Amino acid sequence: MIKYTIHLTKIERDELMNIIHKGSHTSQTFRAAYILLNCDEGEFSEKINNEQIAKVLKIGMRTIDRMKKRFIEDGFDACLERKPTSRVYEIKADGEVEAKLVTLCCSEPPKGFAKWSLRLLADKMVKLDYVESISHETVRSVLKKNELKPWKVVGWVIPQEKSSEFVANMENVLDVYKRSYNKKFPVICMDESPKQLIAEARPSTKMTPGVEARVDYEYIRKGVVNIFMANEPLQGQRFVKITENKTKKDWALFVKEIADEYYPKAKKITLVMDNFITHSPSALYETFEPKEAKRIWDRFDFVFTPKHGSWLNMAEIELNVLNKQCLNRHIDSIEKIKEEVEAWKTARDNKNKKIDWQFKTKDARVKLKRLYPTI
Repeated sequence: MIKYTIHLTKIERDELMNIIHKGSHTSQTFRAAYILLNCDEGEFSEKINNEQIAKVLKIGMRTIDRMKKRFIEDGFDACLERKPTSRVYEIKADGEVEAKLVTLCCSEPPKGFAKWSLRLLADKMVKLDYVESISHETVRSVLKKNELKPWKVVGWVIPQEKSSEFVANMENVLDVYKRSYNKKFPVICMDESPKQLIAEARPSTKMTPGVEARVDYEYIRKGVVNIFMANEPLQGQRFVKITENKTKKDWALFVKEIADEYYPKAKKITLVMDNFITHSPSALYETFEPKEAKRIWDRFDFVFTPKHGSWLNMAEIELNVLNKQCLNRHIDSIEKIKEEVEAWKTARDNKNKKIDWQFKTKDARVKLKRLYPTI
């Protein structure tokens, strides 16, 4: 094996010392300077052996030998500069290739695959003779540029095109939201959601400095409860009821509570809700005597969101906040849920938290123009 011996001049040593002690330099330059200084066998040297250099820089012995070789063969300056790469980079996708890739990505994946992957798209581009070769990294950059994520699917309720029924109900709800506050005619939004009761199979550990809280992946199902949410957006109030079941009777009893306990002095309560099968005046007659059912019904003006339009219900927003702030954890009993939800409700009511609804009819007629019938 050839032994390369380094002899630095005083000027070269001064320059290397400046690199180590002054200015801002890349890690490669700093490493080269340190290796050269400590391998110097000239008259100004303070030489240490290769093992010591390797230990300080946490590098291999071969790296030190390569640096010595480069100094002898290419000179002092070459050691401090990044070596030009000999790699030939693939030509990036031109406009035509990019267009074909985007079209392919938006099509159905091949049989046997649920979604497109980067490598699957690259292979298919070659198979279709769109390109001779293309790397999955080039595919990634094209998809990123065009904001495409074929591996990601978001659950969404999509209304049908040109639906007069959808826009009529939507505009009716938006008209209700335009009303100013009137305590004799309050506007209430109502929604409901299931919550699974979960017990921990093993005790979780609390967070400590430097250590995150830990919850075992295994859990025990303890049943399901139903959460009724009613909120008055203009007043920043909400009313929550936890029930063991989700039936017409449960809904009817909650509606009676709204009328008699929360708004006993209101002349007419506008109740915005989703068009569930349980949300029907018939539920009142299945739960109460006819006279009582009619009395409760007359207290309300029921306004239904359109099918596939639950996002128009502000109570759904309130439920999302409840789930995120309070219920996003293991809770194993209905009693515990009631206790936690009541504490959350009190804190939110005390802060008078309201929903800042900005979507109006004029916005709907522009952004959802495709849903309006063409006349």
